[in-house]
Amino acid sequence: MKKIVVIDGQGGRMGKSIIEQLKKYPAEQEFFVYALGTNSAATQAMMKGGADFGATGENPIIVNSKDADMIIGPIGILIANALLGEITPAMAVAVGSSAAYKILVPVNRCNHHIVGCQEASLGEYLQQVCQEAAKQMKK
Repeated sequence: MKKIVVIDGQGGRMGKSIIEQLKKYPAEQEFFVYALGTNSAATQAMMKGGADFGATGENPIIVNSKDADMIIGPIGILIANALLGEITPAMAVAVGSSAAYKILVPVNRCNHHIVGCQEASLGEYLQQVCQEAAKQMKK
């Protein structure tokens, strides 16, 4: 059984979309999706997207990053004070230090720009996220 952690903040729209797509995507292994929001609105949105478990705040992100098989979220989850300050330094360290396979959605906002990142719609990125997640679940 794989543990997939989806981390999002602000309104949780990206996380919700990721979870909805993951739940539709055919997987060779069973998996649980943990919705970890930096705030309650993000967690609530991701739970509506079909997550199996949900929690809010710094400590759940730190604790669940330790034993996750896969972590998915915007690239800002690796940057202290990103997402308009919602990612604490401790969260960024926990995600970055995790042995989990990380699938990061490039978002060119909040004073960072990913060079070479193609401008694509969220839908295009979500399709790539699901394809990569499916490849990793085969391992």
